[in-house]
Amino acid sequence: MENRISVVTIIVADKAAVPQVNACLHEYGGHIIGRLGVPYGEKGVSVICVIMDAPGTTVSALSGKLGMISGVSSKTVTAKV
Repeated sequence: MENRISVVTIIVADKAAVPQVNACLHEYGGHIIGRLGVPYGEKGVSVICVIMDAPGTTVSALSGKLGMISGVSSKTVTAKV
């Protein structure tokens, strides 16, 4: 399967979930080409955007693992090129 550029957007609403999120990101670190994290104190959430160069199955696996963590939601956008 060929690699594609994808962006995984993660919203962490429960700070207790941060270690699990970081563990997942570390597991897929070889496919991550950039990461931006922004804490939004007024709303009590953190927003993380992760740019990946990976096969679709790898991106889906990461997004699925993140989505199973309580207090975390994630969505993925993949380039068509």
